[in-house]
Amino acid sequence: MRNIWTIAKREYDNYFNSPIAYVVAFAILLVLGIIFGLNVFFFTQNAFQNFGSAPDVSAITGAFVFMLVLSVPALTMRLVSEETRMGTMELLLTAPVRDAELIIGKWLGAFLFLLSLIAVTLVYPIILNNLVSPGIDLRVLLSAYLGVILLSSAFLGIGVGISATFSNQIAAFFITLITFVFLWWLVGFPASVVPVGGGVFTYLDMKSHFYNTLNVGVIQLGDLVYYISITALGLFVGTTAIEIRRWR
Repeated sequence: MRNIWTIAKREYDNYFNSPIAYVVAFAILLVLGIIFGLNVFFFTQNAFQNFGSAPDVSAITGAFVFMLVLSVPALTMRLVSEETRMGTMELLLTAPVRDAELIIGKWLGAFLFLLSLIAVTLVYPIILNNLVSPGIDLRVLLSAYLGVILLSSAFLGIGVGISATFSNQIAAFFITLITFVFLWWLVGFPASVVPVGGGVFTYLDMKSHFYNTLNVGVIQLGDLVYYISITALGLFVGTTAIEIRRWR
């Protein structure tokens, strides 16, 4: 556990020395700020006309996870592949660190960075809670942010696994982005055209587990298991890739 925390702290600190992390954080917060402003504007306009509904956090969290699809590949592409480029992978492989500890530590460092970013966005529901009487729905708030955290974990797990598989950062970025696009948009399409087994494609669709349930205040065990399984699978792939590299 000590090795995992040491690696995680190192990676977390590295994000604040990386311009990519600042660009990603700025882009996400800028988009969320614009969506939040528009949401509040339309709410106030509709409130005066007495036909609008009260705003909630679903618009913010929904946009957040969409931004994660596009930005997480930039955060994970360097996590393991950069060690190979800089020639420090050999040192890590000879250090008293298990392969699983290395991968989990890399994932945890990135996860803590995204948790910091998620914490910043809590300012939006706080403001909304003060605008709406008697306040926003806390069940939707907790469920939606739980979904964001689980999605962040799953995306980072996939990204770390792919970064460990490729030694080139650019290749890791594009393969991760393609995987996200497939799991987020494409995998659900066959469910409407395949007469048999369409439920499998529906279950593999990442966005359905978020938008249809968690982002509207419904917490189901199947959604939790899905995202935790994706995270575990990504970490397993990363650990296996490191083990293969160790024995080459």
